[in-house]
Amino acid sequence: QVHLVESGGGWVQAGGSLRLSCAASGRTLSAYAMGWFRQAPGKERDFVAAISRSGGSTSYAAFVKGRFTIVRDNTKNTVILQMNNLEPGDTAVYYCAARQEQNVGIEAHEYDFWGQGTQVTVSS
Repeated sequence: QVHLVESGGGWVQAGGSLRLSCAASGRTLSAYAMGWFRQAPGKERDFVAAISRSGGSTSYAAFVKGRFTIVRDNTKNTVILQMNNLEPGDTAVYYCAARQEQNVGIEAHEYDFWGQGTQVTVSS
């Protein structure tokens, strides 16, 4: 079982950037494909980005529009979500998730382990 901890959230003005990190413990992150999801108050948890176990394949939600980048460093047991040109609509709690598969998943139910989330607030 892997334990995930997100960090890097905070408050930023529209147009700004944040770098979210997901650190794993308990098992090496290289055993999992990884994803980022987000949930705004009163809304469902939405897919944001995912990366395959090897890092060779990525997938992004349409609303990302080239603003976000997901990368992984298996030597550091870390997955990063770099978010640029943030918009107020990006305000949400962002969650890191792991699935015991090689390929990316874009549905929340495809993931086996979840972090506690980190709040991202973007003001206009």
